[in-house]
Amino acid sequence: MSNVKKGIAVVAAVAVVGVVGAFAYAKQATVTREIGAGAENLTAPSAQLIEKGRYLAVAADCVACHTAPKGQPFAGGLAMATPVGAVYSSNITPDKATGIGNYSLNDFDRAVRHGIAPSGDTLYPAMPYPSYAKVTDDDMRALYAYFMHGVQPVAQANHGSGISWPLSMNWPLAIWRKTYAPAVAPLVLSKYQGEALARGAYLVQGLGHCGACHTPRATTMQELAQDESNPAFLAGGPVIDGWLAVNLRSNPAGGLGRWSEQDIVDTLSKARNAHSAVVGSPMADVVLHSTQSMSSEDLKAIAVYLKSLTPGPDEKSRYAVSDVTAKALKAGHDETRGAQLYLDNCAACHRSDATSNAKVFPALAGNPSVLSDDPTSLIRLVLAGSSLPSTKGAPSPLGMPGFAWRLSDEEAAQLVTFVRQSWGNQASAADAGQVAKIRKQIDAEVQH
Repeated sequence: MSNVKKGIAVVAAVAVVGVVGAFAYAKQATVTREIGAGAENLTAPSAQLIEKGRYLAVAADCVACHTAPKGQPFAGGLAMATPVGAVYSSNITPDKATGIGNYSLNDFDRAVRHGIAPSGDTLYPAMPYPSYAKVTDDDMRALYAYFMHGVQPVAQANHGSGISWPLSMNWPLAIWRKTYAPAVAPLVLSKYQGEALARGAYLVQGLGHCGACHTPRATTMQELAQDESNPAFLAGGPVIDGWLAVNLRSNPAGGLGRWSEQDIVDTLSKARNAHSAVVGSPMADVVLHSTQSMSSEDLKAIAVYLKSLTPGPDEKSRYAVSDVTAKALKAGHDETRGAQLYLDNCAACHRSDATSNAKVFPALAGNPSVLSDDPTSLIRLVLAGSSLPSTKGAPSPLGMPGFAWRLSDEEAAQLVTFVRQSWGNQASAADAGQVAKIRKQIDAEVQH
């Protein structure tokens, strides 16, 4: 149940092999409270409870990781890459032989919120149980009702791990979980002022598990923060599938400081707003499979919560509105190689003033993806291109072509640098070495 695509949190499972700890400690009995069935009979739940669980599964984006390309929904088999081999998402349909059909409610709860399989093994933290630890008991019952009674059973055996022994041993995962996973406890909503803010906090921190991608991690791969009390929370995460997880705090350059609540709602519902667009497949999948199908009230709540976050620390990039570059290009002053490359390759869509056309192509002036301290996403976009998902609110799957075929590493670096340092953008330069590394990664993905 995760939108953590193809190996970000999974790397934690590999990293913890080096964590110092005793084998006996890893094998200690794990005490987890039983959730209990509550008032509803979960062997024959109401249609209302099943529908509630379906919606919660959408909010949690379970289908994204538990469905392989061209596979049956929730039948698992999606490969998640790690530096030492692949792990595969599991079958979470109610098939009794190969799925979770024999899970009790407490089995289900231990897996989702505690990260512990019925066998006692610790799950790879690609399953974002550190975030799901905040999900309420009532929502867990609804999710269980949905997966047991609202999902079609699929007989599909789980794929074995591609990680070789000794790195495939499970006990280091237990050490990692016991050391870093938070205690299972519903989020205390009374500390938030207003119903929308509280609901947004619950969705972002819990079901939406936004921090799994957008919060930086320690060397031992746990998230540096779990909520807004730490300014590292949602301050920008690692590179996922080649795309940087951007800062979701109120930083004025690389964050959402200059976005309105409506900009956030539009992005989550349509993958674009009046001046920006979703860049990269991981977040496009989130919008496609999850957020576009959430209620307007919940999207508003998420926006309210994100806008409540103070700026994150140590942002190096800056933005100040400036028409100097636009005037120079309009006057025909394109002496630098970066300016020439921009006019030859980009200006037809993004215009000489970098404002583009509202709601069609994203503006480059003041764009958070352009101004991220790490230029990885912009380099990848220039080399490989990208496309927006077709959503209910914006069905046109607009795309940008890649220019790897016509730009050398040095030319691509100069173009990216020009974009990051023009129209008021003030961000670090890109270099040919960075471009060469990303080009190599793209080539390897194509060959694979």
